[in-house]
Amino acid sequence: MEDEVILLDFWPSMFGLRVRIALAEKGVKYEYKEEDLVNKKKSDLLLQMNPVHKTIPVLVHNGKPICESSIIVQYIDEVWKDKAPLLPSDPYQRAQAKFWVDYIDKKVNSPGTKTWCTKGEEQEAGKEFVEIMKTLEEQLGEKPYFGGETFGFVDISLITYYCWFYSYEKFGNFSLEAECPKLIEWAKRCAQKESVLKTLPDEKKVFGFCIEMRKMFGLD
Repeated sequence: MEDEVILLDFWPSMFGLRVRIALAEKGVKYEYKEEDLVNKKKSDLLLQMNPVHKTIPVLVHNGKPICESSIIVQYIDEVWKDKAPLLPSDPYQRAQAKFWVDYIDKKVNSPGTKTWCTKGEEQEAGKEFVEIMKTLEEQLGEKPYFGGETFGFVDISLITYYCWFYSYEKFGNFSLEAECPKLIEWAKRCAQKESVLKTLPDEKKVFGFCIEMRKMFGLD
């Protein structure tokens, strides 16, 4: 009997995109259900499956929900073991990967969002975002991927912001390619992978979404 896999998501969510890339890497078939978060119309299924946070993404595997994107990616890695692992098997390297994903989760989203979702604070948020990216670039070093030679957990957790970089730069008035050239090289390398290429939305579409949201928030 084939597994029933459902993903509750919202198309521009960098967190939902993580799950979609992980599922693609593992070759898992799933049913995608889009949530209308712009109009704050959360489905009954979402409220039922994630009653605590009421947020996406939620992976529903054979009727059982798994919430929070980094936890979902780890779950996918543990359940579908027939494809290449997303996390390293070495305990120390595994701990390091989890540390950097935790860093990304705690540091990246807030200043990125502030670049397009505030008025008068965009450039300060842009500076903060660049400094965080520089820290990540330093961690990447000369490696092709964060884990070394193979695309993995940390890469999946950060590359989903790539389609948002254009918007952050436009509203925050900075250039990531000028500030973090090696990180952009890494992003372009990741974007060549089929799982990433077919998952990330076009950066101009994300930019249009930001413009529409700014209008809704009365920022323009």
